[in-house]
Amino acid sequence: MNLETTPQVHAAAPGKGERTRGRILDAAYEAIIRKGFAGTSIDELVEATGITKSGFFYHFRDKGDLARQLLVRFLAEDDAAIEALKARAEQLVDDPLQQFLLFLNLYAEMVDEMEALHPGCLVASIVYQEQVFDAEVRRLNSEAVMRWRERFVAWFEAIDRKHAPVTPLDRLALPTR
Repeated sequence: MNLETTPQVHAAAPGKGERTRGRILDAAYEAIIRKGFAGTSIDELVEATGITKSGFFYHFRDKGDLARQLLVRFLAEDDAAIEALKARAEQLVDDPLQQFLLFLNLYAEMVDEMEALHPGCLVASIVYQEQVFDAEVRRLNSEAVMRWRERFVAWFEAIDRKHAPVTPLDRLALPTR
């Protein structure tokens, strides 16, 4: 499935430091999804990426900084994927209810395709192991979930305007925390 809605803009190739940082983030993601954040050590990431421990600390202050940067990257990719699916649904149909249903189908297809590539969700891993993350990681995670909620509440409100609900609904009565 091709989710591109705008032409690709090719940036300059990343430098060696940025490639190393990316390799560390990739290795951390794989390890965290496989066995959790608490079960992932800096030593194993150093070994997996072929760098020195000082190389790790050049890119990340500590394991908490790694978690924050990994989550920021993951959430940006997640937001971009959701927005691309939403834009595709809006491009294909005008009715907000049909857009939402199409979005759900596109999302389900994307998740099915990702199952082999991404065996888990970083956000779910953080929720499951919340006590091992610092306040900043918990804040980022909470803000991401609230963005999902805001996105869907706005869509439901558009559906309500076009297709009046049989029973009055208070979309904002959904729990926020």
